Amino acid sequence: MSQESVGVKKYLITIILIFITVFILVGGFIFLQRIQDFKVLMTFFAVLWGLGSVALLFYVLNSVAEIFPRKIRGVAVAFVFAGPAVILLFWALLLPTLRSLRLSFLDATGTKFVFLDNYKFAFTDPIMVESFRNNLLWMFFGTLTCVVLGLLIAVLADKSKYEKVVKSFIFMPMAISFVGAGVIWKFIYAYKGEGINISEIGLLNAIFTSFGGEAQAWLLIPFWNNFFLIIIMVWLQTGYAMVIISSAIKSIPESINEAARVDGANAVTIFYKVTIPYIMPTIITVTTTILIFSLKLFDIVRVMTGGNYGTNVIANEFYLRQFTYGNSGQASAIAIVLLIVIVPVLAYNLREFMGRKVLK
Repeated sequence: MSQESVGVKKYLITIILIFITVFILVGGFIFLQRIQDFKVLMTFFAVLWGLGSVALLFYVLNSVAEIFPRKIRGVAVAFVFAGPAVILLFWALLLPTLRSLRLSFLDATGTKFVFLDNYKFAFTDPIMVESFRNNLLWMFFGTLTCVVLGLLIAVLADKSKYEKVVKSFIFMPMAISFVGAGVIWKFIYAYKGEGINISEIGLLNAIFTSFGGEAQAWLLIPFWNNFFLIIIMVWLQTGYAMVIISSAIKSIPESINEAARVDGANAVTIFYKVTIPYIMPTIITVTTTILIFSLKLFDIVRVMTGGNYGTNVIANEFYLRQFTYGNSGQASAIAIVLLIVIVPVLAYNLREFMGRKVLK
């Protein structure tokens, strides 16, 4: 068979596959609409059709890319696999960001141009100043505690025969959602109130009163209640820091530690002079990741206090301005300010990743 015949046959097969793919996509969507009353069948079909359609779509698009001339084939194949992700990122991230930027210069209804009034509110309003202060507390104390505890536990557990058990218990809270963690700790901080003749159900107050102290409304104590909330973040994120740092510690060649011991270095010296410098890129990565989390923190504060009693944060105030007060201008300005604060941290984190030899 001649090359032309093979080429024509390949084109025909590709065209047929395209029509079959379109039929499956459209037909599956129509069928899905008609079986909405049968929930179990609809769920089963949606999973099967969704996964199968995506796999078939990529296979067909790859077949289409393969029939292009050799000079542009590599670009076409790259577009097939990376193109959908880029389009989704553009649609779900870039366009909403540009829309928020536009709304940040408009009034609450999004119709009147107010220039920088919303940004003036974002930096001068007492509630926003309080939110910035609280976010700084989360960023410094929360991030520092998570990283330091994660590092210490990783180093100490690495030398223990119960390493797996210890790490499992420390990492376990990572399986809990932030909302779930907020509910759990709300019971721990629970306070029955004065004049109510029942025992304290809050774990912390039960312990406190058993030693002769008085029960406290922990979440109502100004300023310090922020630290009681930060404890929840530490409980959740320390396991993450521990696992990442522990893997970095285990990658240190034993020959380096042996050489340090031969030179007379003790365990403390090895920790400061060998371990810390060797895993510093990992520590920086973990720190910036938790830092970003603390900047955009929302769930814990929303569930525990709703931002009241001096515990408000930037993300919660954005939520209130948009969905409670209906002020899209101020909410968009807060979102843009939060984005501007996060971008340098993201850029630094990305530069650290790009600087790794394994990615060069």
